[in-house]
Amino acid sequence: MRPDFKAAIAEALENPNLGGALGRFSEAYRVSRAKAYEGHDFEALRDRIAEVKGAAARRLDALAERFTEVATANGVKVFRAGSPEAVKRYVADLAAREGVRRVVKSKSMASEEIHLNAHLEARGIEVKETDLGEWIIQLAGQRPSHMVMPAIHLTKEQVAELFSKEVDARLEADIPRLVAVARAQLREKFLAADMGISGANIAVAETGSLVLVTNEGNARHVTTLPRIHVALVGLEKLVERFEDVVPIVTALPKSATGQLLTSYLTVISGPTPNPDGTPKELHVVLMDNRRTEMASDPKFAQAMQCIRCASCLNVCPVYRIVGGHVFGKTYTGGIGAILTAWFDQLKASEEIQGLCIQCGSCKDVCPGKIDIPELILELRRRLAKEQGQPAVQKAIFGVVNNRRLFHGMLRAASVAQKPFAQQGFIRHLPFFLSNLTGSRSLPAIAEEPLRDTVKRIPQPEATEKAALYAGCLLDFAYPGTGEAVVKILNRAGIRVIFPEGQTCCGAPARYSGAYEVAARNAKDNLDALLAEDVRWIVSACPTCTVALKQEFEATLESVGETAWLERARAVAAKTVDFSTLVARLVEEGRLTLPEGKRLSQLTYHDSCHLRRTLRATEAPRRLLGEAGHEVVEMFESDMCCGMGGSYSVKLPEISAPMLKRKLDNIRKTGAPLVATDCPGCVMQLRGGADKDGTKVEVRHTADLLADAMG
Repeated sequence: MRPDFKAAIAEALENPNLGGALGRFSEAYRVSRAKAYEGHDFEALRDRIAEVKGAAARRLDALAERFTEVATANGVKVFRAGSPEAVKRYVADLAAREGVRRVVKSKSMASEEIHLNAHLEARGIEVKETDLGEWIIQLAGQRPSHMVMPAIHLTKEQVAELFSKEVDARLEADIPRLVAVARAQLREKFLAADMGISGANIAVAETGSLVLVTNEGNARHVTTLPRIHVALVGLEKLVERFEDVVPIVTALPKSATGQLLTSYLTVISGPTPNPDGTPKELHVVLMDNRRTEMASDPKFAQAMQCIRCASCLNVCPVYRIVGGHVFGKTYTGGIGAILTAWFDQLKASEEIQGLCIQCGSCKDVCPGKIDIPELILELRRRLAKEQGQPAVQKAIFGVVNNRRLFHGMLRAASVAQKPFAQQGFIRHLPFFLSNLTGSRSLPAIAEEPLRDTVKRIPQPEATEKAALYAGCLLDFAYPGTGEAVVKILNRAGIRVIFPEGQTCCGAPARYSGAYEVAARNAKDNLDALLAEDVRWIVSACPTCTVALKQEFEATLESVGETAWLERARAVAAKTVDFSTLVARLVEEGRLTLPEGKRLSQLTYHDSCHLRRTLRATEAPRRLLGEAGHEVVEMFESDMCCGMGGSYSVKLPEISAPMLKRKLDNIRKTGAPLVATDCPGCVMQLRGGADKDGTKVEVRHTADLLADAMG
């Protein structure tokens, strides 16, 4: 990352107003959103939105032509613009032709996307934002920090200072008074303006209508009071029929701000009349700016389903820390990285997409049903293909791709670490490695890996077999957890095989965009896992489980290795996460948990992949409860702990506050023990607790169940 981008991250982290405001909002949002969707089938609703928007994306040209035809018949002047330059030229020429000197704007992200304000101001035209948040940002000379609430990062005191300068009078930080001042100032602008510029949330081809969803009345003033109204509308806002509006306007306020309804729903189907009855001018500019190209891309076409609600920002654990000034340009958050890559250029998204920790929260809440994490991975793949891998990363992956070399180096490291290892932790590393142990201790590499210790476990001579896929952490850092998995399955009469040829699952490479490297990892593992006929392939690492069940096939297909797809599907069909398999064995009566035991109280941390990809959240809780533990739920149990694989190494400054928030939530439960099904989360939480002195034990579910079974 460039030094200036790192500096922007540092500045965001040092801003308590930003972190406090975004943190409070994101916490409240989860509650208000849940309440807003009570009584609604969210999955059915977003299926409908995806259907409506997806169908429109496949027929953009036809819908644009139909909209133009109908709107023109309604008295609207429609201009279809391919590029930002064409849009700016059209609006500037119109303003010059009509003698426009003053413009008022309702919030329009499309205009921000092409920097229309600066273009008009350079021609001597006064441009005023009238959305309260946008106006505050304009006065501050800043970019928005949020797509829906652009000034969320500013305090009322800061707003009072901005308004005081604007009106040349000292104003107190009293919100009702500040709102009154804003209304008085903006009223004059509405009445004096020659042109109003707005966006639109939806454009309906069937009726030639624009639909605007707002919480302020400014949009109605902008679109009706000036003698000329220009609506700048991205092609992705097109839908075919008016009935298609319903699911979008149902979801938009609930997903954006957790509201049941928006304050204003405005439908414009033609020019507003003047006082004398003659029509005012209404111009609709349909802007492309690579939208048709996006719609035809087999991977990114789904991004056209975005309704600009910003729910992906609201739930993002990274965004809540650094805000939109870092995480995006005009469009912020996860979807912002994607839209920036298309509407600006792929290179422009390089750093902001790197902020994504791949927790999957955005995918769960997106009303357009966009797989945002997967699209960000595709951006990384394309960037890596276009620019190549950084030299250091290439060297690391070269080692990881050589199983014998990789494992040999880990064995050597277990010896070399001894001067730094204490009580199973590496608490301090020297020189340039010191940031790796700044907010957490690291686990010491085991003296003997699981692949060696498992050979000494006496196992039943059973016909039913399972292959254990350990992953790097269970194999080389936490072999005891791997042994616990083996012993539990043995109790169910299952013989556990440890395929010697298994290696890294390829997740670090895939999440870095190095799909060719990940594909080689996949092929090595497929050969190892299919060498012996087993009923199950079990993993106690959710990230590895997801790799085996989903990502091997996707990765191999992405790089054209179609000959391997059948084997990838064979492995996927057999793969199951540890807790799901154990719960199944308990239900079948093949495993029993001790009855009557009263064990310690614990809280449970949901790892991202287990919760949001595998949907296996109930099984471990039930098993731990049946084993005798009292499970106490923590606040935001499913919020990412900041591990994110190599993320905590690449961006420790962001990982650290995520870890701190998680440890705070653990402490508030009062439970002496926290359980999780992910060895990566064990590493992060255990290391963080050791570093800051939190008196809590962190253990894998497999270890706790093995203890309970004796």
